Amino acid sequence: MAGDRDLAEIGVFGGSGFYSLLDDVREIKVDTPFGAPSDSFFLASVGDRRVAFLPRHGRRHTIPPHKINYRANVWAMRSLGVKAVISPCAAGSLQLAVKPGDFVVCDQFVDRTSGRVQTFYDGPIVTHLSSAETYSPELRRIAVDVCREHDIEVHDGGTVVVIEGPRFSTKSESKWFSDAGWEVINMTQFPEAWLCRELGMAVVNISLITDYDAGVHEGTEAVDARSVLEVFAQNAERIQKVVLDMIARFPADLDSLGALAALEFTRGDGHVTSPEDIRLFETGL
Repeated sequence: MAGDRDLAEIGVFGGSGFYSLLDDVREIKVDTPFGAPSDSFFLASVGDRRVAFLPRHGRRHTIPPHKINYRANVWAMRSLGVKAVISPCAAGSLQLAVKPGDFVVCDQFVDRTSGRVQTFYDGPIVTHLSSAETYSPELRRIAVDVCREHDIEVHDGGTVVVIEGPRFSTKSESKWFSDAGWEVINMTQFPEAWLCRELGMAVVNISLITDYDAGVHEGTEAVDARSVLEVFAQNAERIQKVVLDMIARFPADLDSLGALAALEFTRGDGHVTSPEDIRLFETGL
């Protein structure tokens, strides 16, 4: 059994910037029934909380969004004991009011990916879990409050439409998404956030707006990789400080967030999901 130093209660999908200034960072490899995660996990203490960090694209950003092993990444987080996950990401804006440099704490997603494995529930336990509130309302409130205290322009709520990638949208696609009223576009939030939900982990997203998606709004230019990287680099220090401050405000009892309790009445056979059902996922059966 793993010792306390190999366990964590809070997880962060993010690169080295989040833990580079922390003391006593421990790197460990985690095996999963779903293959290898994107990289090693980096474990550290933030105040009195144990935190696991994983760069979703690998530490050198070598894994494109459509090739990330999302199930392995999320399963590994859960196997370390994580109960709450912070999932920041670079994202484009679909609305003029959401400007490059803004943060959006999303409360909904729309899946426009194709071919991604998107569930742990492949049987024999048939489970139907609600996705109405995938993102934790309590963690979202904490994220918004911390962003405002850092004088960051933050939008409380928004829908992120997740595309397959690695290509950016056409102008027609971008206009379609914009006309639907959605605010944010990204390539990794699904199935990452949803898989966290399936394993009973509360999850919160912070979208770092890097661009206007395809230049469909008058006066804006179509997105390109260079502009995304430039704005993301400018935001890097801000999101690092926000994430570390958020961790200090997470409730002491992470079960109070209700993510694990949400699994209790989801089995298709009418039975209440039991702790044994959860252990089946933790052991990969």
